[in-house]
Amino acid sequence: MIERPSYLEKLKRYKDKDLIKVITGVRRCGKSVLLFDIFYQYLMENGIEENHIIRVNLENEENKHLRDSSQLYSHISHLRVDEKRYYVLIDEIQYVENFEDILNSLKNSNCDVYVTGSNSRMLSGDISTALRGRSIEIKVFPLSFAEYYSYVGGDRRQALNQYLKYGGFPYAVTESDEQGKTEYLQMLESTVATKDIVDRYRLRNPAMFNAVYDLLCSNIGSYVSAKKISDTLKSSGYKTVTPDTIGNYLTYLCESFLFYKVYRYDIKGKAYLKTLNKYYISDMGLRNAHMNYRQIEVTHALENIIYLELIRRGYVVDIGKNQEKEIDFIARNNKDTYYIQVAYSMIDQDKREQELSSFRKIDDGYKKIVITMDDDPFVLLENGYKKIYALDFLLNEKSLEEV
Repeated sequence: MIERPSYLEKLKRYKDKDLIKVITGVRRCGKSVLLFDIFYQYLMENGIEENHIIRVNLENEENKHLRDSSQLYSHISHLRVDEKRYYVLIDEIQYVENFEDILNSLKNSNCDVYVTGSNSRMLSGDISTALRGRSIEIKVFPLSFAEYYSYVGGDRRQALNQYLKYGGFPYAVTESDEQGKTEYLQMLESTVATKDIVDRYRLRNPAMFNAVYDLLCSNIGSYVSAKKISDTLKSSGYKTVTPDTIGNYLTYLCESFLFYKVYRYDIKGKAYLKTLNKYYISDMGLRNAHMNYRQIEVTHALENIIYLELIRRGYVVDIGKNQEKEIDFIARNNKDTYYIQVAYSMIDQDKREQELSSFRKIDDGYKKIVITMDDDPFVLLENGYKKIYALDFLLNEKSLEEV
């Protein structure tokens, strides 16, 4: 079993708080293992009696009858034989209609409630509406590179190459051969990317939706707009496509935790721009499986995993517009702001100038950092700019603070 220490710490932090803990994320990223194995083991090791931990997996066929809200509530109530504190762990709560009423009732009956929801129906917008401020959402991602490397070990750079190619879905990582990884990812991406979303939203034109998904996979880290995609699809024979339809598809892909939309921020004007955003996929393994391992542009792949690492660490991330130049990421948290460029290599002098020119004429004092695969001991660049080796960034959560 691959340990997920950062997520376990979050669950421990909220244990016994008067909130429903809702664990969300793209399907098969490890939510169930986190709750039913890792957190369950933690509870047992810290004195919680086994008969005071109630686990219900609604995805199992044998529990299909418990997808009825009344039967689920009766089942849990029957297992509670005294007035002591119970820990209720429910997997795939989205199978239950009106689940919020059950969860609120359990929370108000001396139960500490934890649920998982897959991306097909349990979306972050639904959670906040359904539970009316009585919940905390814990977003789970596929394995970070640090988690991945803690499992596979070996040469760091070789491990990163494999991670860029096959991603961080836990089952794919534990597959011992490349054929097994590929087959699993192809199965997973066809389910997560198409069937789940098509079924949830009852899409009438799955082929058009799949074409949008294909375009996003082909344009990781590139500027995207609904109008631009609509025009491209029209030229490919989709005569009825409209920007509004494309906008809906993009929303569905993001709400399903499959893609993340990144907005552009005008540094001088201190305002968000309404057009030409970027989309990054939740796992490069899904993207590469969909593209049959073609069109792998390594800089964009590196950019994608660095974006994911920043949001894992709790940063709010935007694209920066600095007059006519672009900054790959502006990363903010409660304490700091960082301007970040991603470049596979800056050995070439022209490439170096291109990357560093994006920082010029910004005089607000925030750190300006290039993350690169150039492995050398020099971190200081001209004008106070800094450089971080990508592997050091990915394996050290405090790398931005320490550089």
